[in-house]
Amino acid sequence: MGLKEPRRGAEAATLTVRVTARCQGCGACLLTCPEHAIRPHAGWAGDGGDPLRVLPDRCTGCGECTEVCPVDAIEELP
Repeated sequence: MGLKEPRRGAEAATLTVRVTARCQGCGACLLTCPEHAIRPHAGWAGDGGDPLRVLPDRCTGCGECTEVCPVDAIEELP
């Protein structure tokens, strides 16, 4: 995976990455995202839910989060 050209306009309103169940909530992607598009999921208690969520209106699809995740829990969507 490499970095993509950032999305703008109407294209930016669709999600290009998702956080999978492999996520352990380490927060590496939170610190790396230049757009602050990844946020903690309210109420997560480490019990199998998604600890993080991606905000589609902020995500530009740059791919930096996928590069830094130590457990490959962030997947790029087609």
